[in-house]
Amino acid sequence: MTASKKAAIGGLIAALYIILTYLAEIMGMASGAIQVRFSEALTLLPCLTPAAIPGLTVGCLLANLLTGCAPWDVVFGSFATLLGAFGTYALRHKPWLSWLAPVISNTIIVPPIIIFVYGIEDFWPLIAFQIFIGETISCGILGSIVLRLAKKHNILNH
Repeated sequence: MTASKKAAIGGLIAALYIILTYLAEIMGMASGAIQVRFSEALTLLPCLTPAAIPGLTVGCLLANLLTGCAPWDVVFGSFATLLGAFGTYALRHKPWLSWLAPVISNTIIVPPIIIFVYGIEDFWPLIAFQIFIGETISCGILGSIVLRLAKKHNILNH
């Protein structure tokens, strides 16, 4: 795959991530106790192409900026997405496990953001559990559907 094709795929994934984040935001699902960001379903795309890794990271960074997240949330939330994308790519030969990478990275990184950046004083394990549930829905269920459809229709090639 040429560098320009990789860049185009990454840009398309970034744009989709932003649009899907806005959709979840409009529906009131991108914030709250259990967050279900539709955009997180794209985090399984590194199973199909490494071009998804920068696309997801840039998409998350821009989506967080555009939806008014605090600066530390923009930085560390995007970092969680980057780690999850690398983990998904590492598990690409085991797609039934690949969804765990973004779930785990977000479950570990996002709760301190919520507590320290936004001043939410809930019990840390409760916040982590809520993030885990939301990410499992987004990545495990919706992401598996996206991955299956992308493979079936040969949408992305290595």
